Amino acid sequence: MNIIVSPSTTSAFNLAAEEYLFSKKGEDYLLLYLNDQSVIIGSNQAVVNEVDLDFCIDNNIRIIRRLSGGGAVYHDPGNINYSFIRDKTDEPFSARFLDPVVQVLHSLDIPAEVRKRKDLWLDGYKISGTASHLSKGRELHHGTLLYDTDLDVLQRALTSGNRNLIRRATASVPSPVINIRSYLSSGRYNAPATNIFFDLFTRELVAYYGLNDPVFLRDTEIAEIRELKKNKYTQRSWNYRM
Repeated sequence: MNIIVSPSTTSAFNLAAEEYLFSKKGEDYLLLYLNDQSVIIGSNQAVVNEVDLDFCIDNNIRIIRRLSGGGAVYHDPGNINYSFIRDKTDEPFSARFLDPVVQVLHSLDIPAEVRKRKDLWLDGYKISGTASHLSKGRELHHGTLLYDTDLDVLQRALTSGNRNLIRRATASVPSPVINIRSYLSSGRYNAPATNIFFDLFTRELVAYYGLNDPVFLRDTEIAEIRELKKNKYTQRSWNYRM
């Protein structure tokens, strides 16, 4: 397993990085990253069904389409993202890819549990949604982790007045959510800032896999990711194609 911490907080770059690593057959990756304010929609969703466009435009919230299916999610610097990428095998990885995330959260006094939609819940609230993409012998399973996200902005950005305008599009399934940091604070646990928790989360995952350190993208890889970002993930033809 190669654990990579992204050098960027730009959503289009990190989604391009996922696709780039997905294309590298024979290698297993866990990509960890934080994103600036953005809404990430599923591959089969309609932007007008999922997003308050006026609110997003007024607040400089970018809308980016990802490779995987599933529902729309809001990202900001308080939201941690993880992406598992590997070759498909006979072993049912899709049923257990959350195991390391759950184990690390438990080690940090966060008793998260997996529910049937392969999402994570804490104290009756959702803290992580996931989505998957399988193609050409590869599989990608990624998710969000609400740590200290602005939940008011999340609610506004993901509230559309045209929920059923395009009926053939995949619809999001709303759930009650909570921030992990709020849960820790209410229980008088240590509740560090997002960047400190992100470092803790990363170190615990590195230890889980018996590694010494995360690895870094090479300059040549960053250049290829930037090219993919420019040609796809910043293009209206991709992000607003439905």
